[in-house]
Amino acid sequence: MAYFRGEVQKANFVQLEEEVLNGWNREKTFERSVARREGCEKFVFVEGPPTANGLPHPGHILTRVMKDLVLRYKTMRGFYVERKAGWDTHGLPVEIEVEKELGTNSKHEIEEYGIEKFNQKCKDSVFRYEKEWVNATKRVGFWIDMDSPYITSDSRYIESVWWSLKEIWRRGLLYKGHKVVPYCPRCGTTLSSHEVAQGYENVEDPSIYVKFRLKQEQEPMFMLAWTTTPWTLFGNIALAVHPAHTYVKAKVKARERSEPEEEILILAEARLDALEGEYEIIERLRGSDLEGKEYEQLFEVPVEGESHRVITADFVTLEEGTGVVHIAPAFGADDYEVCRAKGLGFSQPVDSKGQFTSEVPFRSLEGVFVKDADKHIIEMLEQRGMLYKKSTYLHSYPFCWRCGSPLLYYARESWFIGMKSLRDRLIANNEKINWYPDHLKYGRFGNFLENIEDWALSRERFWGTPLNIWICEECGGECCIGSIMELKERAKGFPFPEESDVNIDLHRPYIDEVVFRCDDCGGEMRRVKDVIDCWYDSGAAPFAQWHYPYENEEFKRNFPANFITEAIDQTRGWFYSLLAVSTAIFDAPPYLNVLSLGHILDEKGVKMSKSKGNVIDITTIFNNEGADALRWYFFTACP
Repeated sequence: MAYFRGEVQKANFVQLEEEVLNGWNREKTFERSVARREGCEKFVFVEGPPTANGLPHPGHILTRVMKDLVLRYKTMRGFYVERKAGWDTHGLPVEIEVEKELGTNSKHEIEEYGIEKFNQKCKDSVFRYEKEWVNATKRVGFWIDMDSPYITSDSRYIESVWWSLKEIWRRGLLYKGHKVVPYCPRCGTTLSSHEVAQGYENVEDPSIYVKFRLKQEQEPMFMLAWTTTPWTLFGNIALAVHPAHTYVKAKVKARERSEPEEEILILAEARLDALEGEYEIIERLRGSDLEGKEYEQLFEVPVEGESHRVITADFVTLEEGTGVVHIAPAFGADDYEVCRAKGLGFSQPVDSKGQFTSEVPFRSLEGVFVKDADKHIIEMLEQRGMLYKKSTYLHSYPFCWRCGSPLLYYARESWFIGMKSLRDRLIANNEKINWYPDHLKYGRFGNFLENIEDWALSRERFWGTPLNIWICEECGGECCIGSIMELKERAKGFPFPEESDVNIDLHRPYIDEVVFRCDDCGGEMRRVKDVIDCWYDSGAAPFAQWHYPYENEEFKRNFPANFITEAIDQTRGWFYSLLAVSTAIFDAPPYLNVLSLGHILDEKGVKMSKSKGNVIDITTIFNNEGADALRWYFFTACP
């Protein structure tokens, strides 16, 4: 008797997918689908480069399947759609992972270990999980050329970045400045405004009202100021009031036996609700009437220049606090600028690790991280009778986007790109871009452009594109190098082996050995030790991936991009750095359509992230449910 072969009633989708993938690979289906459209109208896509020093997670897969959906559709519509992969290989994300492996906790420890060895570890780290990324990309069916990707640490890519920086330098937009900048004390480097925008968290900080005693008054009289950063009081230089607001002298009665029977506090009339207990208004006056009044220093900290008087400033508001602002120019951008404008001095009792120096008058605080000292400072104020009241305050505070340390606003020398002067051009170029969802164009992104700050470009770190500025040790003259050829021509005894430009390692510490002769005075010119913000690297992708301007044709055919997409956090990250670099160099938008995606959340509603350790193993999903199920879920579940 003949029998029919038994059929499996339930399809094995995982096996079917693997058979399809093997067929695509065997028949080079992706490559043929691109090649057959050659000569047709182009649809240009730029891949946002991931860093392969960690395993891919569902958030990465979401962006990959969305890219694939659009690019396949455009191919099917008859467009020529090349797809070049990329790897983002520089910066703090890489350094921090290597530091974890080595057990180092400071820049000093890295320098002791050796910059050469450390950077080699970084170089090895960035491709540690390349195989897993390639496999995940292929397994989920994202068609992209991963055999010839652009790599941001490649010497040709760096050369293009150097060219662009030299163009910016020639236009007077790349400059060295001393400003209050966001600073990570753990990483020991400044951050840019778009990096800061990615790291805000809601935290509870102390909220204290501090009394500053006025000099030359017949009876005890105090300016009442509010702050949520008690540690900055050691850097106090002035108190600011608004010149046009109405202020009052309020005679305040004691609330407790330990307090003086009565004292006079000065604050804005609109902020009288900050007072507790009984009080009597004895005088009203304009803020301008208070200007020039001197007050006693809270703590004996050395100050360079004139200090401790009341000044006027238009940025003082009446929304919260007392209408009297404590000014510490070492720790606030507005504070720094107003003190400079008023000819006031400066005090910086905090070191680059975010710890108090020996300049603070209390040995118990020397070497203590500033945020950890708030409790002790409040106790000292209470003991001295200078604390009016205290509570806590819930607000949004910036943290390092990679290591999670609280950021400090800290006066430092850094190299900047003058993006403020390009504000109108940034806004004009944004007008040429279609945003999805469209509210981002004038909302999250547009608002960021309206209030743009100069780009803090330099990083006091090790693994990154070296800042291509050399400075004469004798006369201070500057030189910006824009190519490897120029580097060879200028160098006194080229320290690199005689090999092709492709194989030259332009990273630290090798580039630090390159010395030039100053054209102006004959002195020696040495490179500044900084590397650049890795967001500039990825922002240069539209031209640097093609080695422009040293190879021109591919860039001309692929600029601007028709389409890019990444998650919402890239709105003020890669989406901005692309526009910023392109506006500074070409005065044109680098992309015409941008799709901003949401985040994949865990069961607690928290964004999945490898740094948080809350990601799901995508391999398990592929092996159990299959890639098509995951793709379809993303296509249908995302708004």
